[in-house]
Amino acid sequence: MSRPGCHLCDLAADTLDGILTERARAGLTRPSVVEVNIENDAALCGRYRTTIPVLVLGSAELPLARDAEAIRAFLAAALDRPSAVAD
Repeated sequence: MSRPGCHLCDLAADTLDGILTERARAGLTRPSVVEVNIENDAALCGRYRTTIPVLVLGSAELPLARDAEAIRAFLAAALDRPSAVAD
């Protein structure tokens, strides 16, 4: 979840891209990324306005997703378990 003009969202996107490249090189699951502009949906804007950037994977969410280590841990928890399924 992001919105135009959000510098934290831009930084998070760059960080996420680097982490996804690391995961691919390590042979780990690399989920597809869909950037959702919360300004296009009043409900999303109300829910995420103060917590963007937010990563969502299945039912798991990582609000204020700016820290590389937090993003790595979030992805590992969601994707690297034997029963994990990427949405």
